[in-house]
Amino acid sequence: MHKVWLITGASSGFGRAIAEAALAAGDVVVGAARRAEALADLVAAHPDQMEALPLDVTDTAAAEAAVRDVVARHGRIDVLVNNAGRTHVGALEETTDAELRELFELHVFGPATLVRAVLPHMRRRRSGAIVQMSSMGGQMSVAGFGAYSGTKFALEGMSEALADEVREFGVKVLIVEPGAFRTSLFAGGRAGVSADSGRYPKVSRTRAYVESGDGTQPGDPAKAAALVLAALDAEDTPLRLPLGDDAVTAVLDHLDRVRAEVTAWEKRTRNTAFDA
Repeated sequence: MHKVWLITGASSGFGRAIAEAALAAGDVVVGAARRAEALADLVAAHPDQMEALPLDVTDTAAAEAAVRDVVARHGRIDVLVNNAGRTHVGALEETTDAELRELFELHVFGPATLVRAVLPHMRRRRSGAIVQMSSMGGQMSVAGFGAYSGTKFALEGMSEALADEVREFGVKVLIVEPGAFRTSLFAGGRAGVSADSGRYPKVSRTRAYVESGDGTQPGDPAKAAALVLAALDAEDTPLRLPLGDDAVTAVLDHLDRVRAEVTAWEKRTRNTAFDA
């Protein structure tokens, strides 16, 4: 039986690539995007499978209504893909509260709203999958990506607990952690930036990397989408799926550094209980 997908941020990048892969598999896709007209070509090519839905995921009422609408028309949502997002560059000292809150609304509160909305239906059917599009920046971070990684760390922590909660109801959770893929994440006007005083050279280098990186990333979104579908179909779906040679290397290197730091202080940190 075909699946019914609800994909946010479906007009470009990973969202569009996953939508195309699901359509190729014969599934039904409801693609949500702030600019739903950007999906007109997919709707025209797959009129019986593809729908475009205008949605700003930071609008809680609209997100909840979108889930109710899809379930009412299709009877279920088999896969929710929380993909809507953007990058942000700036030193933490120079990132404003407004910038940070806006990013958390998009990457944390929006996905949380949609998860809460779909779970009652998935639990009732004892079936379903939730795909949380994170980043290798959800496991580690570098200068300039503090705000962005802060939201992705939050998303991953929330999703790890969620996976433990819903597993017994037959619902899967997959956290996807891409490295540099050729999406529009770094495109001009898409990347958020905080004011730059120039006092943080490492942040300046990160800013230059983002400004010059669009269109040269090594990762192929179509191959990433195929792997996401394969992971969901696997009997033992992983909780985390780093994507790309750069992401796998960065995550493994980071885990090695964490283990080394914990081990170096292990004897003293273990010995912090009250004396017997």
